[in-house]
Amino acid sequence: MKFLAASLAVLFLAGCLSSPISSSGGIGAVTVKNTSPDRVISAAQTVFAGRGYTLSESNYPESISFDKPAGGFGNAMWGSYGAPQSIRVKIQMVAIPMTSDIRLEPRVYSVTDAGEAGFDSQRPLMGLWNAEFAPMLKQVASLAGN
Repeated sequence: MKFLAASLAVLFLAGCLSSPISSSGGIGAVTVKNTSPDRVISAAQTVFAGRGYTLSESNYPESISFDKPAGGFGNAMWGSYGAPQSIRVKIQMVAIPMTSDIRLEPRVYSVTDAGEAGFDSQRPLMGLWNAEFAPMLKQVASLAGN
């Protein structure tokens, strides 16, 4: 029985380690073919601004973040009285070795006091929240890629 469990663990890990880097990155990740960080940032600013998000932070060339007020649902879920919430999408830009491709990995946060120096507090939202941004990242990829 122990041998069987060990064998299955090895097969599982080998399968995980053999997936190509361009298709890794978690739920919602998208690979942009033949691009540059500048093109990705420009496309992301266009796509996210069109959906009501504002640029909140850029850590060139590793990541870019956008914020949007969370609205009634977000305030009810994560907020407290008088502390409106925002949704922050941080897009990690991971260069794929030996290519000119970049993988975009979304990370979503609930933010209290967004943009307030010293008071901005973010909590990661796990699970399917990252997948919600896959369609937007695909649009970024179509604008930024060749």
